[in-house]
Amino acid sequence: MKILFAWLGNADRAAAASGSAQDEDAGPTLRAVREREPDELVLLSAQPPAETDTYVAWLTKNSATTLVVRRATLRSPTHLGDIHEAATAAIADALARHGRKARLVLHLSPGTPAMAAVWIILGKTRFPAAFIESSRDHGVRDVEVPFSLSAELLPDLLRSADATLEQLAIELPPAAPAFAQIVHRSLPMRRLLQRARRVALRSVPVLIEGESGAGKELLARAIHHAGSRSSRPFIAVNCGAIPAELVEAELFGHERGAFTGADRARAGHFREASSGTLLLDEVGELPRDVQVRLLRVLQEGEVVPVGASRAVPVDVRVIAATNRNLLAEVAAGRFRSDLYYRIAVAVLGIPALRERPGDLDLLLDHALQAINAEVAEDPGYEEKRLTPAARSVFHAHSWPGNVRELWNTLRRAALWSGGASISADDARDALLLHPSDAPQGSVDLPALLGEVARQHLTRALRESNGNKSLAASQLGLASHQTLTNWMRRYDVP
Repeated sequence: MKILFAWLGNADRAAAASGSAQDEDAGPTLRAVREREPDELVLLSAQPPAETDTYVAWLTKNSATTLVVRRATLRSPTHLGDIHEAATAAIADALARHGRKARLVLHLSPGTPAMAAVWIILGKTRFPAAFIESSRDHGVRDVEVPFSLSAELLPDLLRSADATLEQLAIELPPAAPAFAQIVHRSLPMRRLLQRARRVALRSVPVLIEGESGAGKELLARAIHHAGSRSSRPFIAVNCGAIPAELVEAELFGHERGAFTGADRARAGHFREASSGTLLLDEVGELPRDVQVRLLRVLQEGEVVPVGASRAVPVDVRVIAATNRNLLAEVAAGRFRSDLYYRIAVAVLGIPALRERPGDLDLLLDHALQAINAEVAEDPGYEEKRLTPAARSVFHAHSWPGNVRELWNTLRRAALWSGGASISADDARDALLLHPSDAPQGSVDLPALLGEVARQHLTRALRESNGNKSLAASQLGLASHQTLTNWMRRYDVP
């Protein structure tokens, strides 16, 4: 079922008044009906009843398409609130009659620019739809809208929301500046941050789940800075980057001479984060024996440094983060269930970038603005802007590396761009090849991945003049230790 929606505009009224139904004189709506052959036309009209009836009679005479007329009362042809209410009601009624699987086509040409704007907002958010336009010279054409809009943007356009009242109604704590750094406007992210703001006020353990690059550490820092421990240390530890034999010493500290190379005592991350917050990133990488000791620390509130005989009290809020499914790890016997339930008092799942409708353009603009500021003083650098074609390339990408991948991709695009504009080719060149992009058929996947990895590792090291931390950041790797492991794996000197 294909349903075409259109407002009754002046060009349509003029076509009916002329009495001619030839294609060149048919007006945008009848022209679209003839070329696209919808199963139903929903015609919205804010015109006087007599003029609406005249057009409907003429249209019915010249088309056999099922017609549904929706009369609308608007305070003015540009009143966004009234237009939105009428358009939403018309679409909702059609979906109620024909089911959610009906294909919606929104005609942008008839009516005022405000009517077209509301069609675009609805068609890109609440009611996914195709767009068309029509003219005497070019006929009926599909319209590609190369950007995303968020449903949360709509209320801001149509009415002045009382944010304070909303906050009181859902019992949210006051907005914390720490969360302002998390760029978003999508509903999934707004819900996540509402929960995070509540959690921030308490010192309970938190488990943050999300894909690599989704922003787990950024969220953990916001929770820390919005809570009562904000003036105390925040220490982030990548559990996957610590050699297995050194994990206990790094986390819990060690005495001098406790093992070969321990030429001095070390407090360890738990004591270094005293009265503050310790982020255990990639907690699922911890060895089983260390999981046992970590559980004891969380239960008893004290650590025993390696080589010591006495426990040392610690007061630390623990936030754990992982890109794994820890419940699946528990089921597989790789992660202790008692430790899972100890750290998962409050669980916050960060949605992947592809699950955040409306956030991509906001993040692209924010990141490019920051990148322009970072390198503004570099010799010969021109401030960059994204062309619509480049945005379309980025919108077609799945972003498996999420926000981190987006930032690094934009950095590369700014580097490859020779002028002030980042073109579609610049955008494509900046995107890294992922396993899902590999050609289908008979391929040697390990060899292909190795070749890609060696290419980008070598280039990143060259461009960073051998600075491993900078190269790791450019490639979206967690640390220079992780980069070193990749270099060993793919035999990069």
